Amino acid sequence: MKELKHILSYTRRAVADYEMISPGDRIAVGISAGKDSLTLLYALAALRRFYPVPFELDAVTIDMGFDGMDFAPISALCRELDVPYHVIPTKISHIIFDVRKESNPCSLCAKMRRGALHNAAKELGCNRVALGHHFDDVVETFMLNLFHEGRIGCFQPVTYLSRTDLHLIRPLIYCPEKDIRYFANKVNLPVIKSPCPADGNTEREEMKQLLRTLDREHKGLRYRIFGAIQRGEIDGFKAVGRMNGIEAYEDSE
Repeated sequence: MKELKHILSYTRRAVADYEMISPGDRIAVGISAGKDSLTLLYALAALRRFYPVPFELDAVTIDMGFDGMDFAPISALCRELDVPYHVIPTKISHIIFDVRKESNPCSLCAKMRRGALHNAAKELGCNRVALGHHFDDVVETFMLNLFHEGRIGCFQPVTYLSRTDLHLIRPLIYCPEKDIRYFANKVNLPVIKSPCPADGNTEREEMKQLLRTLDREHKGLRYRIFGAIQRGEIDGFKAVGRMNGIEAYEDSE
């Protein structure tokens, strides 16, 4: 499948460039039920078959507690990929929206979801957690930190959490969102739309729209920002290789 090979080319290069996987690792893949995390799961399950470094996978969904959520399609995908699937029930949505009535819930929600995911990973015997952040997330996060906090920074490709003895890895950091969207549609991934009331109404979404507008006027802007992050070796990024397919990316916008 050429679409999967395209995603795998980005994934394998990021994993190799940043030494994201070591022999015998057991990796918990955080599954939000969105296109990014499901694509990551698909890619790592495929990579597992031929990568020279052996590793195991578990798929983990943190159930926020919203009514009507049905994870059966994701469970079926995990069976197809031969990856154990675990749904961790929580009351995060109730705490944030009913008890605390947070007007800006995203930060607290993310913190609580991370904590639940890390705890689940440890209980499953995993030593790494894989997250579905992609190329566009890198650029957006960098710009959000610049605009809203006045600092130069981003999340790291690989992060070690000393308190939990876990490594967080982000194997999709080279993969543009448009390629993930295309892959998810092509293979009909069982994407479940988030029922969160704050979904699509965030500072990140505003930044995404701003960058899209600027990139139309200044073709390749996002790639130049990503390259600056690499060359500046910001938060663990490093100047390795070159982002491929810039022309194709620009023409598709």
